[in-house]
This record gives sequence, C-alpha cells and structure tokens, in this order.
Amino acid sequence: MNTKKFAMLAAVLFSFLFVSQAWAQAGRGTARVNGAVIDDKGNPLPSVKVVMTLIDSKQQIEREATANKNGEWVILGLGTGNWVITASAVGYLPDTKQIYVYQLEKNPKIILKLKKVVSVDTSIVQDEASLEFLEKGNQFFSEKKYDEALTCYQKFLEMNPKAYQTYLSIGNCYREKEDLEKALESFAKVLESAKKDERLGKEMTAKALAGIGDCHLKKGDYEAAQNVFKQSIEMSPDDEILAFNVGEIYFSNQKIDEALHYFELAAQIKPSWSDPYLKLGYVYLNKGNNAKAIENFEKFLKLEPDSERSALVRNIINTIKK
Repeated sequence: MNTKKFAMLAAVLFSFLFVSQAWAQAGRGTARVNGAVIDDKGNPLPSVKVVMTLIDSKQQIEREATANKNGEWVILGLGTGNWVITASAVGYLPDTKQIYVYQLEKNPKIILKLKKVVSVDTSIVQDEASLEFLEKGNQFFSEKKYDEALTCYQKFLEMNPKAYQTYLSIGNCYREKEDLEKALESFAKVLESAKKDERLGKEMTAKALAGIGDCHLKKGDYEAAQNVFKQSIEMSPDDEILAFNVGEIYFSNQKIDEALHYFELAAQIKPSWSDPYLKLGYVYLNKGNNAKAIENFEKFLKLEPDSERSALVRNIINTIKK
C-alpha cells in the first residue's frame, strides 16, 4: 500500500472512531429496547410515558416513548451502556428499572408495573388543578421522601376535603416514618368515612385495615395484626392485590409461614398473575424447600418467560439444581 492510500485509510478510520465515540457519548446507537406497562392486576396500561436515561454520561441523555393501547412501547437508536427506565402516569406510583443496553445482542423485554397509591373518586374533586399535588405526593412516596409526600397529600386534601381516600396515603407515609400513632389515626379516618361510601367503601375499608394490621405488626402485636388482616381479606375476598400485599407485609417482617398463606391465596384468586408464584419461590427458599421453590419459580416463568426478573429466576433455578 502506497503512502497516500495509507494516509487516506487512516483518516477514514480516525473519522469512524471519532464519530463512534461521539455517538456513544451522546447515548446514540442502533440498539432497541421494548417492553410493556401493566397495572397491579396485570392489565395493560395505555398512554403511559416511558423515559430512558443514560447513566454513563455527564450530559442528561434521555429517550422517550408512549405506551400504545396494549401497553406496549419501544425505544430505538440507543447506545451501549447503563440506562434507567422509568414509567409514570397520573394516579400511579412510577416504576423504575436499570438495564445494560447491548448493540450486538438482543436486549430483554422490560415489564414495568405501576401501582395505584390511592383511589380517589374524581366526582368529589373540587379543583382539578389540585390533582397535581396528588401526583407529586405519589412521586415523593415512591422516592421515600415521606415528609414531602405528606405536604402534597395534605394540600390536596385541603382543596378537596371530601376526598377521604387521601388519608390512606397519609397513613402510609406516617407508617413508613414509624409514626405509628398518627398512621393509625389516618387509617381510622378512612374507616369512618368509608361507611358512607357505597362505591369505594369496601375497597377503602379493606386497605385501611391492612394498613392498621401492618402498624400492629410493627409494634410487635402479632395477634392483633392477624385479626385485622383477616378482617381485611374478608372485606374483599376476591382482591388478589390485597392478599398479595398482606403477604408482602408478613414477608418483610420475616413471618414466613403467614406470608406463604397470603401469597398462596393471591395465586388462587388470580392464577394467571406471575408475582405470587415468584414470591412463593422465595418463601420456599427461605424455608429450605428447594423442590417447592423450583415448582413455583417454573410457574412464574410460564407466565413471565421474557423479562429481567425471569433471567434472574432462571439463574436461581440453575444454582439450586447444581
């Protein structure tokens, strides 16, 4: 190769490397990430905003998409690196996941699940602009900024005094702050107002009772907690979310046998929901029953075969079988 051709080739290679680095620095590439947004019950959520933010960058690099009517979304032109994916919608706690995006490999499908913090009857909202306080409160709660969340919830309630359901969120904040007496006061207000609510009364009563049960559990009064949880489930026996949440409360307090009962109940109410089987797998792992753990993990994988969680579960199964 003569000197002139070598110089031209070197220039082309240098330009290619420079452009590649610039694209990488800007978070650009040819990678594709897709997924879906669902609610607590596994139903698709349309029109949800999905944002991907590049972590490995001094700049604020973001890509956005909106979920379609089936809750599905896709983001193209992503560069290699660590990205944070956030799904958010009014009235729901946002869900966030972190993934590493590859250029030459298929990136896993990302399932984002949004959970309602509180159900508010919009017919009793006097000031629609005040819904912004409710949304900000939910955001702060998800970020564990409970004082800020309380301020927003209280402002919303001041502007909409009939929206008693907000006391459920206020009670949850106080419970997380370990101010259990104020939490119990807030949950009691929900119970009192729910008696007059024909539409949402049973649901709010069940949720408030679950909150009260959690407070008793944190106080170490397990008998009182069990009695209140039982009342909560009896109030809403077909609510798999409620049963699952009670299981979560027990599991986080290392009450494994009680957690097992409620996760099984959630799975019985809605056999097509993957989350209870995932939790049952972890419960049986804690109990040292590997066979039952694998059985439930495999049920989970049948319902959720292609997600970030499913990859982790497969690794757990492989480790157990070795």
